[in-house]
Parts: sequence; C-alpha cells; structure tokens
Amino acid sequence: MRAAVIGDYVGWMERQFVEELRLRLPAHPQLRLGVGDDAAVLRLSQRSDCVVTSDLLADGTHFRLPSDDLRRVGRKALAVNLSDLAAMAAQPVAAIVSLLLPRNGALATARRLYEGMLPLAEEFGVAIAGGDTNCWDGALAISVTAIGETTPAGLLRRDGAKAGDCLLVSGALGGSRLGKHFDFTPRVREALRWQRDFDLHAGIDISDGLAIDLRRLCEASNCGAEVELANVPVSAAAERWAAMSETRLSPLEHALSDGEDFELLLAAPPAVAQVMLREQTAADGRLTQIGHITAERGIRGRDAANNLHDLPTAGYEHGTPN
Repeated sequence: MRAAVIGDYVGWMERQFVEELRLRLPAHPQLRLGVGDDAAVLRLSQRSDCVVTSDLLADGTHFRLPSDDLRRVGRKALAVNLSDLAAMAAQPVAAIVSLLLPRNGALATARRLYEGMLPLAEEFGVAIAGGDTNCWDGALAISVTAIGETTPAGLLRRDGAKAGDCLLVSGALGGSRLGKHFDFTPRVREALRWQRDFDLHAGIDISDGLAIDLRRLCEASNCGAEVELANVPVSAAAERWAAMSETRLSPLEHALSDGEDFELLLAAPPAVAQVMLREQTAADGRLTQIGHITAERGIRGRDAANNLHDLPTAGYEHGTPN
C-alpha cells in the first residue's frame, strides 16, 4: 500500500510540475511546441522543424542492476526516445547521450551500454552526436536527448482528436516488464508511413499505460473517449504476468495499466480508420480499433454486458520500481 501511495504522489507531482512549467516558461520565437506533448518542436530552418525529446532512466526505476543486461539497458535508453519521435511522426536524426556511471567499473559499464545502443542507432539512421559522462558513488542513470525533424506530412500531435474519431492501437498491450520494455522496436517507420498516407488527427505513444495515456490525449484535445474493453489487444505477456503477479489484476487490467509498451495510440476519422485496418500489413504490428472519441469529457469503458462505466486511469507512475 505504501508503494502505491508513493507512486500516486510522484505521478501527481510530475503532472503538477509540468503544468507549472507550461505557465511559467517564457515564450521563445523558435519554440513552436513546448512542454506538454511527447516532444518539443523547434524551428531551426525554413526546410523543416526540429523535434526534440529527452528521457532519463535510472537504476531501480527503469531497470535493475546487476540482474538486467547493460546492453538491453542501453538499447532501451535510446528506444524510448525514438518512440517519442514516432508519436510525433518525426524522422529521427541524432541523439545526445549523458551517462552518470557508478565509479566501480565505469568504463566497462559505458562500453556495454553503447553495445546495446549503437545497433539501434544504426537501424534508424541516428547519429550519436555527443553527450556527457560522469562518475559517482551512486546508481547508474542515463539521459538521452533525441533530435528529429518534421517531414512534408507534418506533425502528429496529441491535441487534434475530434468527437467521432476512431481510436486505433498498434501491437498488443500489457506485461512489458517480462521483457518487452527492453526489446520493443519503436514504431518510427509505421508512424511516418501512416502520417504520410492517412489523415490522422492525433497520436501518443503508450509509455505509461493505455488508460493514462488515453486520458492525456483526451485532455490535450478537450474531449473524452469510450473504450470497447473486449477489443483491447491483450498480450500473451499480460496473460503470463496476471498468472504470476500478486496484484491479482486480470490480463485486461494489465493491458490497460502496465505501462512501457511503447505502442502507438491514434485518433482518426472513421473512414480513414477503416482503410487503415483493411490495408494493414504484417509490418504494421497489428492495428486494432478499441473505441472512439466523444465530445463528453471523461474516459469510459464498455464491458461485455454493454454497460458503460468510468475507466480508472491507472498507469505506470515514475518513481515506482519496475
């Protein structure tokens, strides 16, 4: 119970701090989109806009040493940032990597982290453009800042969903702590293709859980949503985690709240959504329609008996160990 209270508090603190920043940070002529979305957007030239995102990963929260492989940790540190760029339909360009390394074995740790990171950077054409490295007597922390650029298709943002839009999700959800949170492939290619070929209204990556990230999309778009609970794609890992876990959550509850799936949640007009579903390929990672956007605020779920009820927006709260 204490861990849950701490997690709730940290999550509230993060939301409160973000809102304070939104109100306090001064306007800047080159900042097109600042705090509050998956990434910032800077105008650096007339050709395209620069899209910037940053994530900090720490031992004990996002991974656990020595049990987790440092190569998988390094890969994840870059992958979570590429997922943010995917959520904006931005083309990755470069990354800045800063490491705060435990003093004992620092060089070997750094090498292993990069062994995991560099193949992913090569796969997505990302230049590791610089960063910083320091040592201390504490636990490992990794900060990666990823830089992307907009394409002629434009940005995909959280704030464009409209009443009547269909909600689509890629992949299957839940149970990520059994391995997916290290080994997922960011949906960069899919996002760029969908943004190019279809009239998408809004999108977000599912980093903290479907329910909580859907709430964020709806808050940004001043709308609500209804979720067909039977349609939520539950992963095999969520089934296994439900059988193993002491939380006694169902596989569906894990799919709604586990977090760190790093799939994409999209809002698209019904006609567009139907074409996307009909024309999807194996490379699209299984698109599923899970509900629709409503004009009425709030997130509701429709159960097997066709009853609507408020959907708890539980999710992965930063500060709670993985």
